[in-house]
Amino acid sequence: MFEKPLHLIKGIIFDLDGTLLTSALDFQAMRQQINCPPQQDILSFIAALPQEQQRFANQVVLEHELADAHNSSWVEGAQMAISMLQSNHIPTAIVTRNSKVATWLKLNNNQLAVDVVLTREDAPAKPDPTALLQIAEGWQLPAQHLAYIGDYLYDLQAANNAQMFAGLYAPEQVPDYAYLADWVFSDFGQLIALLNANQGAN
Repeated sequence: MFEKPLHLIKGIIFDLDGTLLTSALDFQAMRQQINCPPQQDILSFIAALPQEQQRFANQVVLEHELADAHNSSWVEGAQMAISMLQSNHIPTAIVTRNSKVATWLKLNNNQLAVDVVLTREDAPAKPDPTALLQIAEGWQLPAQHLAYIGDYLYDLQAANNAQMFAGLYAPEQVPDYAYLADWVFSDFGQLIALLNANQGAN
């Protein structure tokens, strides 16, 4: 559950896959197809490949992402949370490691609209904080008054690197890297309840 007061937060940035929308990407299959070691970050591995191998590997990843995009749907409660944030005039954004074409396919298929969307083609991929800081600059808000919410280690690292509040969506078991989060929640209903309480206090 959230441990820091929501009134400090003037904008919320979300991860996409596994946070707002479902994802069934098979990272093991991707790694096998491009010969990426099990524990190595796929995007970093591809970036270090010779150009010809990079083209092949990027195409493999893109094919997986597009297939996943066609089958995505809203995570339970996430749509209501986004609607509530927007109705309360709290700016919302998405920062994802997904490709631009797969991201927009997912957004369009699910009618998900936020103020800003940045993919790995728009800024260095998480855990690099560049994309988060670009949004803070665009909103003209201090990073310390923004939150980044995601479901994976890189999301928390990116939030910490940007000096933003770090929110971890953990719908099942709490991972061992949860200590990096300022907030941990298992259900978007908890975020919605917090938003309602904050509105009542204002």
